[in-house]
Amino acid sequence: MFPDAHKEENQLSKENLRLKSAVEELSILNDIATAVASTQSLNQITNLIVKKCVKHLKAEQGSIQLVDEKDFANPFHTMIRVRDKQDNKTLRFNKIMADLMIAQRKPMRINEFKAGEKIELSDKSDLRIKSLLSVPMIIKGKMIGILSLFNKESNEGFTEADQRLLSIIASQSAHVIENSRLFEEEKQLLQIQQEIQVARDIQKNLLPKEIPRIKDYDIYAINIPAREVGGDYYDFIKITESKTAIALGDVSGKGLPAAMLMANLQATLRSQLLFCNCAKDCIKRANNLLHKSTDITKFVTLFFAILDTAKNSLTYCNAGHNTPLLLQNDKKLELNKGGILLSCMENINYDEEEIQFEQGSVLVVFSDGITEAMNEDEQEFGEKKLEAILFENLNESSQGITEKILNAVSKHKGNALQSDDITIMIIKRNGVKKRE
Repeated sequence: MFPDAHKEENQLSKENLRLKSAVEELSILNDIATAVASTQSLNQITNLIVKKCVKHLKAEQGSIQLVDEKDFANPFHTMIRVRDKQDNKTLRFNKIMADLMIAQRKPMRINEFKAGEKIELSDKSDLRIKSLLSVPMIIKGKMIGILSLFNKESNEGFTEADQRLLSIIASQSAHVIENSRLFEEEKQLLQIQQEIQVARDIQKNLLPKEIPRIKDYDIYAINIPAREVGGDYYDFIKITESKTAIALGDVSGKGLPAAMLMANLQATLRSQLLFCNCAKDCIKRANNLLHKSTDITKFVTLFFAILDTAKNSLTYCNAGHNTPLLLQNDKKLELNKGGILLSCMENINYDEEEIQFEQGSVLVVFSDGITEAMNEDEQEFGEKKLEAILFENLNESSQGITEKILNAVSKHKGNALQSDDITIMIIKRNGVKKRE
């Protein structure tokens, strides 16, 4: 055969190999592009990408590690690993290597390690990495992960062509994976919102559906959570025809955890009233139960009282709650008899006090969401403003006084966000004349 013929045959052979490689590259890129339009999960998409890379580039294993922006100590977490061979040893990208990738944001190709140089695998693994090819996954200048292949099957190791193709795949994959991750986060957020709505509906049902109507008494209460669900609690519990228990509490924290403890508090209080109708004993028993069933970091402040309309008396126990105000005969009484807040310590004794609920008296029980409401200059609303509004509006109904207070708090707060739950309960006995 003539020399020119050999040369032409070699060129055709090289061209065929190049075309075959190009077709294979287009095939893998097409598979990844198809994943973009699919409804597959993030796990399924990353699994497809790694499998195609392992198969086409003839590597033993592959992995995708995604950046977890919430974990500063260990920002990279392996999303998926794929082994081409059936073994029970899994290669893991070394943290030092990951840190280098973060710093350099360039592909890393190593086909031979120096003597004594190795990549940490796991505590019990002695599997050796002979070669690796890792490329950063970058989208809009943001590095979202690393695509890696381990141990090329051929002796020559990973080539520049392998690196070029894997970089193209990583670039396309970054868009696919980020879109999929955002979609899954959106689904999770929607699910959380639905669960919060369910929790909010449950919590609404736990609060009294209506304010009790008691002859010669004017009662009103309202709860305004700072979030979808809150930790403030109020209740009216009928004991007998003449006795009604009232409660207003504030659970530490906000959101779902506080709402769950609030539900526990309500169930505990109502159950204890089946065994005793003494304020201090009821609080003591409730405290012991909450202490056993509540995390040590959680606590409850609670004002609990029994209104006896036959004697027109109020027997109360204040467990670490904001001191309620009782206005009668143009004077202010502070109801602070009781003890420490609930669930912190077991077997605590509480005190109670019985006072006459005289004609014209006004009882105001509130949570610190009112007095500690802050404006944009971080100035609190305070108890003095609350007292002033009460004395200025004694002729108003319980609901009218409440609305005056809430309007004043809202005006004080201005554009600042509501930082805490707001709850207020007002009980009046008959009307009173406005103070001169």
